[in-house]
Amino acid sequence: MSIIKEFKEFAMKGNVIDLAVGVVIGGAFGAIVKSLVDDVIMPPIGLLIGNVDFSNMFFVLKEGSKQLGPYVSVAAAKQAGAVTLNIGLFINAMVSFTIVAFAIFMLVKAINRLKREEPAAAPAPTTKECPFCASNIPEKASRCPQCTSQL
Repeated sequence: MSIIKEFKEFAMKGNVIDLAVGVVIGGAFGAIVKSLVDDVIMPPIGLLIGNVDFSNMFFVLKEGSKQLGPYVSVAAAKQAGAVTLNIGLFINAMVSFTIVAFAIFMLVKAINRLKREEPAAAPAPTTKECPFCASNIPEKASRCPQCTSQL
């Protein structure tokens, strides 16, 4: 029964719950960025380059055993059993990664700006002033070494 209690304490710690929320939000953010890249950013770039569909930009390394090429899409090549080098999907993944990395960078930068640095606590004084001659003397002194006054 103690292992269940330990697990419950572990799972209810703030850091674990924060991490779980971060993973869920990160997954949703990743899906949004993937859609942004695949559906919004890459089609105009492909159009400017010359009607290139990056999601179907691939090279056939080995013909399929079920059907010989040419293949019109990556899915058709996979269905035919062909071995392909999917350059376009890799380019899409790199653009997605760059966008996510930049968004995380901006988030961390904003959080660091919002964090207020707390001033360091002043160290405890090691000296005090003699009330008779106004010279600095050690805190623990019971007699001033300058004027020999009893403190």
